[in-house]
Amino acid sequence: MAAPGPSPAGLLQAALGVIAFSLTFPATAWGLEGFGPWSLVAVRSVLAAVLAGGCLLALRVPPPARRHWPGLAVVGAGVVLGFPLLTTLALQTSTTAHAAVVVGLLPLTTALLSALRVGSRPSRTFWGAALAGAAAVVGFTVQQSGGALVAADGCLFGALLICAAGYTEGGRLARVMPGWQVIGWALVLCLPLTVPGAALALAYEPVHLSVHSVTGLLWVAAGSQFFGLVLWYRGMAAIGIPKASQLQLAQPLLTLVWSVLLLGEHPTAAAPLTAVAVLICIAVTQRARG
Repeated sequence: MAAPGPSPAGLLQAALGVIAFSLTFPATAWGLEGFGPWSLVAVRSVLAAVLAGGCLLALRVPPPARRHWPGLAVVGAGVVLGFPLLTTLALQTSTTAHAAVVVGLLPLTTALLSALRVGSRPSRTFWGAALAGAAAVVGFTVQQSGGALVAADGCLFGALLICAAGYTEGGRLARVMPGWQVIGWALVLCLPLTVPGAALALAYEPVHLSVHSVTGLLWVAAGSQFFGLVLWYRGMAAIGIPKASQLQLAQPLLTLVWSVLLLGEHPTAAAPLTAVAVLICIAVTQRARG
C-alpha cells in the first residue's frame, strides 16, 4: 500500500519559507554595504524580536510551558544567533554561490539530526534521493566557486551544524505550538543578548545608510528571520522534518537566481542541469515512505 502523500498546505508553507530563505544571502550582501557584520546580525535580530513580540502581545499569547524553554533556547542559538552571525561573517569574503554550499548540505544534516532527536526513520529510497540531491548541489556550488576552499568555510560549516539543530528542535516544537510562536518566543528569548549586542556593535562599526543596506536589513529581519521561519516551522510540523528539509535542496539554485538579478553575478550553464537533478530528488523524497 502506497504511503500517503504530504499535506499540500504543509508543502506550500515550507516552499514559501524556502523562497524567503533563498533571498537571505543576497539581502545580507546588500546589508553589508552599509552595516558591519556584527551590527547587521544584532539589529536584524532585535527588529525581528520587536515584530514577533508585538504579535505575541497583541494576541495575548501566554508564555510557553517551562519544559519548552530549553528547546526554544536551541532554536535561538541556531537560527536567531548562530546561523545569521556565521554566514554574515563568511559573506564578507565569500560569494553567495560559495556560501550556498551550506544550504546544499543543510537538508541532509537536518534529516540526520531529526533521526537522532525525534526518532524519525526515513526509508532507504529517501536517503538515497537526499544524498544524490545534496551531492548535486554541493558539486554545483563548489564548481561555481572554482573548487577552492576559502577561510570562510569554517564559518559556513559551523553555521550548517548549528542551524540544522535549530531547525530540528523548531520542527519538533511546532508540533505542540504554532510555528510562529516557536520563532517568536525564540527571538524574544534572545533579546537580553541582541539588544546590548546591537548597541555595542553600532558604537564600534560605521554605518552608511543606503537603499540597498536598509532594504537588505529589513528583509533579513522581517522576511528571513520571522515570516520565513513562521512558514517553515508550520510546514515542517505538517509534513515532517525530513521531507520538509529536502525542499531546501532547491534553495541554492533560487539564491543563484536572485544573485544574478540583484547582485549581477553570472552562474555557469551547469545551473539548469543541476536544477533538473534537484527537482527529481525533491520529488522522490516527497513520495518516499517515511
